[in-house]
Amino acid sequence: MKSIATNTYKKVALLGYFGLLAFMPLWLLVLEPSSLGPWLAVILFVVPLFFPFKGLMQGSPYTFAWSNFIVMWYFLHSLTSLWVSTNKIYPSIELLLASLMFFGGTYYAKYRGQELGLSIRKKKDEDNN
Repeated sequence: MKSIATNTYKKVALLGYFGLLAFMPLWLLVLEPSSLGPWLAVILFVVPLFFPFKGLMQGSPYTFAWSNFIVMWYFLHSLTSLWVSTNKIYPSIELLLASLMFFGGTYYAKYRGQELGLSIRKKKDEDNN
């Protein structure tokens, strides 16, 4: 059974995920069309978000954990854009959404994994066996 905290972290992670999925094409294709061109912008900033889709919808703690590697791309992009851009609002929104996905996904994976009895063995434990 999922605890209230676990459900809350899942909702936070999915809010960040779907926020990025909606916001990135809106930003890069409509609000401030990317100098990369529409196809390359979509390939670089929208397509990677579809890789974890199925596992996130199924609530897999493993998928929530590894999808954080994908969200690092959005952290990097938002922080770089904040540094070089004169318009700070769009990169700030991206950073907020990426942060929601990252922190929600991290804690959901941790607590849901504990509820399911999953664990990462420590080297010390392996040496004792």
